[in-house]
Amino acid sequence: MHMLKQGTKTNQSKVGNCFHLSKSPMATSSSVSFLCLLLFLSPLLLNTVHGNPNYKEALLKSILFFQGQRSGRLPANQQITWRSNSGLSDGLLEHVDLTGGYYDAGDNVKFNFPMAFTTTMLSWSTLEYGKRMGPQLQEARAAIRWATDYLLKCANAKPGKLYVGVGDPNADHKCWERPEDMDTVRTSYSVSPSNPGSDVAAETAAALAAASMVFRKIDPKYSSLLRETARKVMAFAIQYRGAYSDSLGSAVCPFYCSYSGYKDELLWGASWLLRATNDAYYYNFLKTLGADDQPDLFSWDNKYAGAHVLLARRALVENDKNFEQYKQEAESFMCRILPNSPYSTTQYTQGGLMYKLPQSNLQYVTSITFLLTTYGKYMKARRQTFNCGNLMVSPNSLIGLAKRQVDYILGENPIKMSYMVGFGPNFPKRIHHRGSSLPSLASHPQSIGCDGGFQPFFYSSNPNPNILVGAIVGGPNQNDGYPDDRSDYSHSEPATYINAAMVGPLAYFAGLKAH
Repeated sequence: MHMLKQGTKTNQSKVGNCFHLSKSPMATSSSVSFLCLLLFLSPLLLNTVHGNPNYKEALLKSILFFQGQRSGRLPANQQITWRSNSGLSDGLLEHVDLTGGYYDAGDNVKFNFPMAFTTTMLSWSTLEYGKRMGPQLQEARAAIRWATDYLLKCANAKPGKLYVGVGDPNADHKCWERPEDMDTVRTSYSVSPSNPGSDVAAETAAALAAASMVFRKIDPKYSSLLRETARKVMAFAIQYRGAYSDSLGSAVCPFYCSYSGYKDELLWGASWLLRATNDAYYYNFLKTLGADDQPDLFSWDNKYAGAHVLLARRALVENDKNFEQYKQEAESFMCRILPNSPYSTTQYTQGGLMYKLPQSNLQYVTSITFLLTTYGKYMKARRQTFNCGNLMVSPNSLIGLAKRQVDYILGENPIKMSYMVGFGPNFPKRIHHRGSSLPSLASHPQSIGCDGGFQPFFYSSNPNPNILVGAIVGGPNQNDGYPDDRSDYSHSEPATYINAAMVGPLAYFAGLKAH
């Protein structure tokens, strides 16, 4: 069935009819299978792309998803129309305006640590692949700006304070209610010189710095505000050292604890500021950080591999010898990922999906896939190869592995399930997401209280009433299975940072024919 994703609607309905036919008592199994075979083959004979998913459609949907996660007052051009305004009093308890930004996943909390990482990745995707995005470039910028407008408020609301989240996660996670109905306490959380958060501050600085480059030509004034705020927030991250988990405790843990410490964010933040400003101060600061960890994953929590790839660009693309060590670190990361490398520490499922951790595995797959594609692109620009022991790695080795991961997520897998909601004929219908699983205000204007959503909706086996188009869920288990169960959040919950990392690779593959 996955072969038909790119096919016309008639092909898809033919296949649907084919399966209805097979249930008909009139049909003999041989006549049905012959008919089905014909129906399967006809589009394939016409279509020589051999089941390549429609990357342009997937790109459009992967960015559209962010509209479903918006907090604040929604604009007139909002396309995900089952969502309405929410969180309009965020910041009120502190006498500041903290409206806007994104809910991180299927809940109604704004956690700035993953939100800033999401923003950095969306910005990086746009910087690397904007030329391949076509009409989606404008949508990507709008998705970035929805986050940066909010992050600017968080950084500039009160001197000496950086706001890092809104909404008590412990109260929120006890409820199943629409963001539009929220009646849980909307506490605002912040870090300061006496309660530091170098990790969340440096990630916020990375997001603002990366976004400043996205807007440099089209809105120089906004770009300069982003860049100057990034400098200020980074200075705070460097001067007042400490992990935000230690300052904020149960307001961020266990949800988005900074497990890898804050050194990786200092490296990442400084790398982005160096790219955005070209100020030698950040290069010198990078040098003071000493030897780095050598991870085999990349995520909202652990930024080492991302920083290494970003800095390796200077060595690869600009031939700057000062950055040679980062090139080596980036390549040693790739050697841990490639399945046929003698140094590989990465498991793959039978169906070929990278498998890192049972909780929301696709977040690692999309982030690592972004790095594979991007490093492959840098290597291509200079016709480079490198070795993992006796294995020679070409740009296409990395890009080929990235494509297999992207295709798997879009439905080229053992159960022919697209893990992007609303893409292809078969996708998750019962995602762990409050707004998607509860009826919209238009169809159910009465308020649904904290506990009101559980019985009729959360525990229902019915598909969600609202389709969160483009959302990528946590993904299959290590046996390539997917139960499609709303309560199984580690597999069925979408998240902004899963999607943000997928935008770059989708743009790369969508733009291949055009380039």
